[in-house]
Order: sequence, then structure tokens, then C-alpha cells
Amino acid sequence: MLPRVGDSLSFLYLDIARVVQDDTGVDAVIEGRDGEQRIPLPTAALTCLLLGPGVSITTRALTTFARHRTTVVCTGSAGVRCYSATVADSLPSRWLETQARVWADPEQRAAVARRMYRMRFGDTAPADATIAQLRGLEGQRMKALYRMLAGQNGLRPFKRSYDPDDWDGQDPVNRALSAANTCLYGIVHAAVNALGCTPGLGFVHTGTSHSFVYDVADLYKARLSLPLAFSLHGSRDPEGEARRSFREELRLFRLLPRIVADIQNLLDPGSGASDDDVEEATEELVDLWDPEAGRVSGGVNYGRDEG
Repeated sequence: MLPRVGDSLSFLYLDIARVVQDDTGVDAVIEGRDGEQRIPLPTAALTCLLLGPGVSITTRALTTFARHRTTVVCTGSAGVRCYSATVADSLPSRWLETQARVWADPEQRAAVARRMYRMRFGDTAPADATIAQLRGLEGQRMKALYRMLAGQNGLRPFKRSYDPDDWDGQDPVNRALSAANTCLYGIVHAAVNALGCTPGLGFVHTGTSHSFVYDVADLYKARLSLPLAFSLHGSRDPEGEARRSFREELRLFRLLPRIVADIQNLLDPGSGASDDDVEEATEELVDLWDPEAGRVSGGVNYGRDEG
């Protein structure tokens, strides 16, 4: 039995290493002054593996991660930028079908977008606000949050900046925030994949293959990555400290089961689903679709016996 997604480790970041499969499992091989060091990786209990620059990985190792439903994300230096991510096969389709159905209906899509905004605002969002009004209120909320965190940390007014081409020229807060957000995107991507949803069908964001990932990640930034980034304003290694601190904080925050439950409640309010459904769904057989009967059993020969 594989661990439930909610019980798995959040993520692991590697750079300058070889990831190989041997007879006992998957190891990260690191070359050092004292020779070769092999570190076993907990593939069955790892939700997301971030591969930074200088990492090579074998096909056998990737196969093991896929079998254990671990999302493997290729990132840039310090975990910033997401270049690609694996998607395990045999994913359940229940939540993908729900996501596609509500996304394709303009009224239902708008309702999901409103629920996302209200999760950020709490009870302060007007019940009759339009999407445009909620978008404006969200901008005001973030500006106020920047001012509050800057004041708490004795900083000048903060302006969000993300320029990968001038990474070292940015201030520590922006660098820490970019690194923490990338880790958050990887974890959300892993949860989206575990549910069988697609990261491309977003409700607030659109036009990118990670739209839904950005939608869900925005629900947690104000609570997780922003306060962490401002606390590292004096750090000499804001990216590294952001990743390490973020990983430690997630153990207390229990983010993965929360993401799973939040996605399910956003797409189907009151469904009462939990992250247990992720594991149970993998045991379902593939069914066939019929325009009149709906779902019919797969693995059955429906050809008529001519005798």
C-alpha cells in the first residue's frame, strides 16, 4: 500500500546530482571531496521531486517515481521556474470530469472563481460582487498585505519584482518569494495530478498549461510564502533558506490534505470528499461512455455472438 497523498512528504529539491535506480531503490548520487555519496530517496512517500540544474536521472528511476505517483518537476536554479513535470498514468478521471464540466459552463466557472476569491477574503467579500470587482479587491488586499509585512519587518514599501534574467540583482525578499512560490507551485501541481485533474483548465487564470496550479496556489500565498519571504529580508541565501523553511512550515500547516480537500470543495461544494478518495480511485476499472446509458462496464466484449 502506498501512503495517502496527505501523509506523504511534501517535496525534495536536488541539484548537481545523479538520480539512479539500483537493486534496492532510487538513490541520489553526489560527488564530493571524499568520494561518492549515495542518498536513498523515499519514492513511495514523496509527493514532489524538484530537479534543479546539474541533475541527471535515469529512465528506470523515472519509472519508479511514476509507479509511485511522485510528480517530478524540472526547475531552474534555486527551484525558480518550472520547465516541465511528469504525469503518472492510471490516474482516476472523476475529478478531471468534474473540473472539465464546471470549466466549460460559464456560470459554473464564474461560481468556482468566486469561491476561490472568497477563500482568500473570508467573510469580507461582498456577496454580489462581480469577478471584475473581486479582482480589484484582491489587488487592494495584496497591496495592503505588502505594506503590513514591510512595516512589521522595518522595510521600505515593497514592490513585487520577478526578473529571471537579473536574478542576483533583485532584493532578498523578492528572491525568497520567487523560490517559495516555485516550491508551492510544485506541491500544488503534485496534488492536482494526484486527484487526476488537469493543471491547464484554470478558473481565475487562463492561457497557460499551469493555470489551475496558479489558481490553487494563490489560496495559500498570503499565509505561507509571503510572511516567510519578508522574514528573510536580511538573509545572504534567501532562496535556500526559503526552500528549507517552507518545507519545515508545511509539516505544521498540513498543506497537502488541505489542497486536496479545497480543490474538491471548490469544484463540487459539499461533496464531503477527502484525500482518501485519491487512493481509492486508482482501484477503479476503466469504463466506457455511451450517449444514452452514460457509463458502461469496460473489459467486456459487446460484439454479438453470431452463433
